Parts: sequence; structure tokens; C-alpha cells
Amino acid sequence: MNDYDLILVGAGHAHLGVLRRWAMLERPPGRIALVSADHHAWYSGMLPGLLAGRFSAEDCSVELQPMCRAAKVDLIIDEVISISAEQRQVQLRDGRQLNAKWLSLNVGGQVSPLPQQGDAMHCLAVKPFAQFLTHWQTWQQAPKPLAIIGGGAAGVELALALAEKVPQLSLFCAGKLLAGHNPGLHLRAIGALRQRRVRLREYSPVSRIEGDQLFSEDDLVWRGERVLLATGAQALPWLGQSGLRCDARGFVQIMPTLQSDSHRQIFAAGDCASLPGALKSGVYSVRQAPVLANNLMAALKDQPLKNYRPQKHSLALLATGDGGALLAWRGLSASGQIYGRWKDYLDQSFIRRHRFVG
Repeated sequence: MNDYDLILVGAGHAHLGVLRRWAMLERPPGRIALVSADHHAWYSGMLPGLLAGRFSAEDCSVELQPMCRAAKVDLIIDEVISISAEQRQVQLRDGRQLNAKWLSLNVGGQVSPLPQQGDAMHCLAVKPFAQFLTHWQTWQQAPKPLAIIGGGAAGVELALALAEKVPQLSLFCAGKLLAGHNPGLHLRAIGALRQRRVRLREYSPVSRIEGDQLFSEDDLVWRGERVLLATGAQALPWLGQSGLRCDARGFVQIMPTLQSDSHRQIFAAGDCASLPGALKSGVYSVRQAPVLANNLMAALKDQPLKNYRPQKHSLALLATGDGGALLAWRGLSASGQIYGRWKDYLDQSFIRRHRFVG
């Protein structure tokens, strides 16, 4: 039977918070399912520590079945290939079609591939994480020079984590490194990268790959066989084809209640959603979880919904690969091992909160 009162699509940070709340407090009435392509939910904040050898894969993920069992939610392991907003139907890769009265989307984004001619250069995107880790382990059997494309927090953390794992590493940014963060963090990140002998190229947007060459417009900027793509999240194509109103980048436009502004029986949270003031960051997805849990409960009980208000400031903690971290808060910045221990505590606390046994 493929008819549900509510289907949670994706096991992102917001949906993990929703399931935890339902498992520990009260679950909404009706038949509910979670659809995920993986048996585990990966915590992105711990990926650099995993690559640096400080954590195991088990440390960085949450098994979904025990959590779903505790929340009395059906777990469906398959890839979503499309949804219909009008019919609230979810089409799965194996051919199944699921129907629901309400949908909630927390599917994150994807990394867009670069235009490429030839197959001399191997490109690896950091998402999806399970696929990335499998390919990275293969690469590490014979380390070679590496280029990372992406000058945000993910690109910086990956460069610092992998600098000692490869013979030579280059980091390319389309604009300024860590654009949007305060100047102190920018300078500290440059210093940390220089200390690890990472070759940094700011204002060097990589536009295409030809053979074993990276080009920024018409300039040859790097030659090699391996590229890691860590650019910002791009919307999954099927969101724009779903009938939902999306912004210019293809993300679902939502209201403060986290409902789609075109289809009120569909909610969206995290990176796949577009709401003024809510950045594409796991911090914001985690903060949306309590409001989403409340509003899904209210929706199924026909009760009033609450508004989510994005925080104006968020703490940035960037792992430096050696157990330390760079910190930014408003106009302040700092670095050191103590901030790395703080980051580890926060990350491991997230995993412990969402890990159920049984």
C-alpha cells in the first residue's frame, strides 16, 4: 500500500530533528514514511575530520532504521526521481509511485559538473557523501596531485584535511576565499592553507576541462588527473520540474511556516528551500527542525502553524585538519586547538542526539 498521510522526502538535518522529536515526544496521527536513498544519514560537518583520519565512517553517520522505528515511521530506501506537486506523488527509481496528503522535502542540493572534453581528468563531487567516500578511498590507493574547486567553507576544510594526503594540492575560488565571512577568518584561512602548502588561486573561476587541463576562461590554470568539486549547492533538477514555485536558482520558494508558497500541502527545509535570511548551511537546517516538526504535527491535526525566523548571525567553525579549527562570530575571528575540540563536541553531540538503538 503506497498511500500515506505524510511522506518525508530526504534524510537531511531538519528531518532528522523531526524524527527525533517524534520518537521522544509525540508523533502526528496517520501513516508516515521517510524516503532516503541511503540507509544512513551523513553529517556533513564531520566529513573533513573523516578524510583527515580523525573519525571513522561510523562516527559521522546516523542509521535511519532505528530512528524511524522509534518514531513509528516507515523507512523506504530508494532514490526519488520526480514528484508531482499537484497530485503530491513521489516517483521512485524502482518504479514505485507513492501518494500522500502532505509532503515534506529536505533533500539538500547537488554539485554541478564542469563542462568537460575527454576523460583524462577524473572529477569527483563531494555529494552524495557515500559515493564520494567510495571513490576517494580508491584514489587514496595511489595518491596524485589534486585540485579542489570551491572557495567556501567546504572547499577550505577539505583542502586543509587533504593537504597531507596528496603530493600537491591546489584550491581554486571563483571570487574571494570565504566570501561573506569576516576579514579575520579570510586571513586566518589563507595562513592555514599556506602553512599546509596548499596553492590558493582566488578570483579564478574554473569554466571547463579539456583533457587534463583546467581553464579559467581562456587561461590554463592547472594540469592533472584528479579534481574535487566542492562548489555551493545547486538545486536538484526534479524540483524545478515538480510544479512547485522555485526561485531563479531552482530552489523551492517557501513561506515562514516552511510551506511552499505555491502548494501549501508541501513543506521544504534546508538547502533545497529558498527563504530570505536562511542561508544554505546545516546550521539553518538544524534550527528549522523544531518548527517543521511542530508544523507537520499541526497540519495533520488541522491546527495553526508557527513561523520560522532565521537567526541573524551564525557561528562558523572550520576544521583545520589537525584537530584545530578556525572560528568566526560576527566581526570576530580566532583559531586554535580549543576551537577544534569545541567543534568536535558540537558535531559528536549532534550524532549522539540522533542515534537510536534497536
